[in-house]
Amino acid sequence: MSLERWLLALFLVLLPSCATGAKAPPPQRGPEPPEDVRLYALDCGRAEIADMSAFGDEGGPRELVASCYVIRHPRGTLLWDTGVNDTIAQTKGGVVHERTGIRFRVDTPLREHLRALNLSPADVEYVAFSHLHIDHAGNANLFPSSTWILNRRELEWATATPPPPTIDPELFSAHRTAKLKLLDGEADIFGDGAVTIVPTPGHTPGHQSLVVRLRRAGTLVISGDVCHTHANWQHRRVPPFNTDREESLRSMERLDALIGAARARFVVQHEPGDLSALPRFPAFLD
Repeated sequence: MSLERWLLALFLVLLPSCATGAKAPPPQRGPEPPEDVRLYALDCGRAEIADMSAFGDEGGPRELVASCYVIRHPRGTLLWDTGVNDTIAQTKGGVVHERTGIRFRVDTPLREHLRALNLSPADVEYVAFSHLHIDHAGNANLFPSSTWILNRRELEWATATPPPPTIDPELFSAHRTAKLKLLDGEADIFGDGAVTIVPTPGHTPGHQSLVVRLRRAGTLVISGDVCHTHANWQHRRVPPFNTDREESLRSMERLDALIGAARARFVVQHEPGDLSALPRFPAFLD
């Protein structure tokens, strides 16, 4: 059962009770995810922001995290986003990105994170992208033998000429030969409701968010860049560099409704506190 159908079933169960004022029966649940699905949260780089007003928040400096997620499933291993490019780890103190002015830093390269899980890039069957900005697709080319899962609109936008200023096409140039799974909407990756990608456009034309259902930890919704901070989310603040403000707001509302219906834990992918609240790598949620 897809996430969308599960939420529709929940709505239909609750609707008669809401109309009559009667006590609602317990909500229906989708099939239980497999017991051995695990989620690992990785620190895949840091971004030093000089002025957060550029992100729609109150001004002042802040450090954001570029987190990535490994999901180990009986039917394969999936990596959600690939973080900041590993080569930046070679420069102490990080590197200032020429077009954005953001200083990026990598303390532990993605390859080392994978090695800690006894994985090589070739062992990762699926690499899924929230979008193709430099801090989310920085290590995409490490995975030429993986199946890349991304939104069709996103790839078309990111490969336009000239590229958008926050896009570096060379970071994901392997898309030309990699096996692609291009999405036009929601996708249940393993067919059992455990890992679902939902479209949340607005930050970029083909932006996506991730929903993971775990047997013990419950449901997690991982934001991508539908918001960058808790203040973005709480006050519905849209960064001026988003490609579509109204689409961004609609995506926030849709995701908020999904979180409420699924009673999900919401993880803001760039918030350092949200990353540190998850089990410290290489510990995991299941």
